[in-house]
Formats: sequence, structure tokens, C-alpha cells
Amino acid sequence: MQISTQNNKSIEEQSTANLLALMHDILARAKAHGATDAFVSVNHDRGFSVDVRMREVETVSFNEDKSVGLVTYIGHRKGVASSTDTSPAALDAMASAACDIARVSAKDPCFGLADKELMTGRHSDLDLYHPWDIRPPEAIETARLCEAHALERDSRIINSDGVTLSTYTFCHGYANTYGGEGIIRGTRHSLSCSLIAKSGESMQRDYDYTTSRLPHQLVTPQQLAESVVERTVSRLGARKIKTQKVPVLFSSRISSGLLSSFIGAISGSNLYRKNSFLLDSIGQQIFPAGFKIYEQPRLLQGLGSSPFDGEGVPTRDNVFIDDGRLCQYVLGSYSARRMGLKTTANSDGVHNLTIDATAGDLNDLLKKMDKGLLVTELMGQGVNGLTGDYSRGATGFWVEHGEIQYPVEEITIAGNLKDMYQAIVAVGSDINRNIATRCGSILVEQMMVAGS
Repeated sequence: MQISTQNNKSIEEQSTANLLALMHDILARAKAHGATDAFVSVNHDRGFSVDVRMREVETVSFNEDKSVGLVTYIGHRKGVASSTDTSPAALDAMASAACDIARVSAKDPCFGLADKELMTGRHSDLDLYHPWDIRPPEAIETARLCEAHALERDSRIINSDGVTLSTYTFCHGYANTYGGEGIIRGTRHSLSCSLIAKSGESMQRDYDYTTSRLPHQLVTPQQLAESVVERTVSRLGARKIKTQKVPVLFSSRISSGLLSSFIGAISGSNLYRKNSFLLDSIGQQIFPAGFKIYEQPRLLQGLGSSPFDGEGVPTRDNVFIDDGRLCQYVLGSYSARRMGLKTTANSDGVHNLTIDATAGDLNDLLKKMDKGLLVTELMGQGVNGLTGDYSRGATGFWVEHGEIQYPVEEITIAGNLKDMYQAIVAVGSDINRNIATRCGSILVEQMMVAGS
């Protein structure tokens, strides 16, 4: 039976009212147990996924997770407790536990809710909620269609690592004793495929996926299959290369990792602990002139969009790099107080981080590089957040005369992030639309590539 749009809205309004009532009840219990201030968060995620491999159904998994988190403050002492049980007795026990923990915790003058004057106004609707009216049988057939198309497209595809289709809805809410409150509903749908190809003695594996808030914005199963086949067979016959210093082009599939390391280095938790290679860097030239890095948390339908951060502070556009120079740090209330600054509404990280393109697509960057290494996959966790030293295992393609020549593997790329950021030649327009970081391929002027 289908439910009308009007009924859907009515159900949603009722659900919102119930959720707010639950959070207000928890806050009242916290105050009754002695909290001077409190912050409650609720999460309700539900959905299912199907896995198909070699045309057979491997798993159909339904998930529904409910949780409540409570932070209490007694003066400048803090207690934290959580529960998956929302019965009155369980909620009372949670509130009691959080307050008991606060009473025995160490005082910290930086503990406390976000500033009261920030808890103003209504939160915007960012159009994040688009449920997919699909049942498991249809999802299974969609996954089978994707895999069958891939297996039939090229004789070198000899096996499948599986196709997964998933669809989830989530509801996150918060309320605090300053009167701040908000609820956000969203959806996330995805289809992924992994294949194995063989030619002679060479065997390779690769994958691709598509993700969106809206189901109709996913690429078709056939398009995904064709992309994975192309990626996988292109890796056959991979070679080693000699150790050398060459330009390195990070494909848009992995380039966001460079920005993640940058954001980690300017995040308050690392800065006040002095665990960052970008300490005291405000105003300094971190990237080449002309480069801009910023966040837009309120993009409609954005994968990283949110009207408020993890403390309930309304999100806002923030510019971190302007003309290559560092403008501001990434701060929540606690880290901001530790540093004598103001929160940037980033207590739970950045939202829709973006670096503006300075060049065309991947082909344009290949021509600009002329000769060097195109990296399409990275391995290991070789990034030192304190020193900026960078060393990762990599696979990809050797490029000459601006064109891909052959696949390469068993190599390591190394450098220092400070030097790498300064040596960025161009950022492509080929943005990876499947992740919250909006970043194209990144060309670095030179890095050490260790091979045979």
C-alpha cells in the first residue's frame, strides 16, 4: 500500500513532535539528577542492503539502529552516557549515570554547552530526505543486472567480488538546556560493484560505486558495470617502475585524502594538543597563490550538508584557504575555548569541503603533466600529522606525452605535505560526486616514487 504525500507529511510531523518530546524529557531528567546544563542527541537509522555475487544472493540485511546520547555538565565537570533503550527507567538510569560521572570528573573551565547566543533561529530544510521505494526483490534484480552486464561485457572479466545495493534513511536530533533544538532527516542510497580480470598470468581487481541522496541520481546499473569493467581490465599487465622523482597526479577518486590531511592539521583538537604540522600558521602561504578551500554546509541535497554541527550550532560557509593563505582553523566550542577563539561550527568536522578547480578534466591534467605517475589507488596509513611526512603504497598508470602508457604497481610515493601543498600545479574539474568532499584530480609538481 502506498501512503500519500499528505499522509507522509503528517507522519513526519508527528514523528518530529514525538522526538522533541523525548529529548525534552531526557533534559528534564538530567536537571532532576543535578545537571546544571545538558545536551541530548538522538539517532535513528534504518534501511537494508543486498549482496549478490556470481548471480547468487549472498546476503539481505535489514538494519535499524536507535541510540540516545546525553552530555551533562555540573559546573565545569562533564559526564557522558548513552542508551539504546528509550524506556522511562532506562532514560532515568542514563541521566543518573551521566550526572554521577560528571561529579567525579576533573574540572575544566572550557567544558560547557556552545555559547547561548549561537542557539538562535530555525534550522533550514536542506532537502536531504528522499526515500527509495524499492523492495529487496527489486534490489536483488538491480544488483544482478549490474553484475550480469559486467560479466558479459569483456571475456577478461573472470569473476565477481560482488555487487551491493543499499538504501538507508536517518534521523538525527539534538536539544539542550539553552533551548536550542533541531532535527535533520536524510537518505543515502548506493550501488557498488567489484570485479576480477585476468589476462595470461596477470590478475587484477577493481571496483566502482555510485552514491546519492536521491535514488534517481544514481548512475544506471549498466553504466556502473561498464565503468568497473574498464577500470579493472585497464590494470592488467601492471609493471614496476624504477625509483625516480616525477610529477604525480592524484585522481579524483583519491585526491580528497590530501584535503583530509589538511583539515586534520587545522582542526582544534590537534592544534591545542600541538599535534599538527600547521601550528601557528594563520596568514601563512600553505597552498600556491590563487587556491581557495572552503566549506558550504547548506548545499541543497549535498552529501555532507547539515544545518547544524554536533553541538547544535548553526552551520555557515567557512573559507579556510584564500589565495593560498590559511584564513582560519576548524573549531568546535571546546577547542575554540582552549585556544582563546570562537567556534567555527565544526565540532563534528567540515561539511561539503570544496577546492576550486584551476584546470579542466583529467585529460587536461594528463597533458599538463606530460610525463609522470597517475595514482588511482593508495594503500597504508603513512601520514604523520605532527611532521607532515607522507609515504603511501600506490598503484596507477605511467604517463608520457600526456597519455597513459601502461599500468604500474608495487610502488611507494613519498614527500612532506607542506611541500606537496606548495607544489600543487593544478586541480581538475573532474569532481568525485560520490563523496562529501568536492575535489577534482590534483597534480603535484614532483614527488619521490620508489619502485624497483
